[in-house]
Amino acid sequence: MDKARLATALGAPSGFGQSQFALTRGNAFEARVKADGGAELLRLAHARLDPGAEPPAGAAVPDLSAHGPQGRTARTALALREAVRAGGWTLLDHPMLALDVAGSLAFLEPDAVVVHPDGSWSVVEIKSFPMVDGSADPAKVGAAARQAAVYVLALEEVAARLGSEPEGSVPAPRVRHRVLLVCPKDFSNLPAGSAVDVRKQRAVTARQLARLTRIEELTDALPEGTCFAPDRPAEELTAAVEAVPATYAPECLSACELAFHCRDRARAAGAVTRLGRPLRAELGGLATVGEVLAAARGESGDPDDPAVAALRRAAALREEALRTAGTATPPTATRVTAPRTETPPTAKDASATAREATACH
Repeated sequence: MDKARLATALGAPSGFGQSQFALTRGNAFEARVKADGGAELLRLAHARLDPGAEPPAGAAVPDLSAHGPQGRTARTALALREAVRAGGWTLLDHPMLALDVAGSLAFLEPDAVVVHPDGSWSVVEIKSFPMVDGSADPAKVGAAARQAAVYVLALEEVAARLGSEPEGSVPAPRVRHRVLLVCPKDFSNLPAGSAVDVRKQRAVTARQLARLTRIEELTDALPEGTCFAPDRPAEELTAAVEAVPATYAPECLSACELAFHCRDRARAAGAVTRLGRPLRAELGGLATVGEVLAAARGESGDPDDPAVAALRRAAALREEALRTAGTATPPTATRVTAPRTETPPTAKDASATAREATACH
């Protein structure tokens, strides 16, 4: 399903996408990093991830071209197996990986994967945001770490399959949890590398994937004849989308093409989740703005509920503040006059005074 086209058909097109300038700059930087057989990239991998290994001189760069995503995924697995058997450094440029997401295969394409001389694998993420004085924007680094953690999980599945093959095959390779992040150095086009530990992001992603509802269960719960084709009438598409439960949060704006549509629906329903997940968690069972206001006024809600008690206390404090402000006597404006200062006489004033005295005599 093309969610971007679906969002446009619903009248709430997504704001995804980069400017042409950003894309051109990012592609140029990645090409520079991978030039000369990835010599600079492998140098950074050696320095940041595996300084104890032999220097990456004459590393292999296998051809990963194949027909379709399934073919590229199989070719990548074969190249990884051959690299582990051969030993030494190997660079896989834009390999294709597959990851099971709720019972459906999702095809992933990391920027690069490096095979170390000991047979272990490392993910490489190349980004165009700058690394100034050895550090970058924490929010952007965190997003890159979460993205790399997904690639690590996909590589672990490949490694597990290689390790489960009959005797004579390679043992299950180790997928390193420290990835290489490559960014421009100090706003230049020169690459700088940094090792990023993604163990936490990997654990969180694995837990989220395990808790996802499988696609078969979602489709079984849909009404018969539900269709998400973008060429259907808007009313039919809206009903089809509404048949799938969704909880909007501001974080959706950076992750889902249907976020603007869901935000409009959340605003119309008065859902408190549109104000953020932390606030939603603090409000407990109060799911709408109307329920929150009614609980604050004492019209509904369990008084023993901590959220309800806090809302009523806040409402009482507000009423007290307004009442105090309404009865307070406004301060009387007092006119302040600056003290008058005597200006010392100048030589011109003294001369005029002498003339006047002489004239009087």
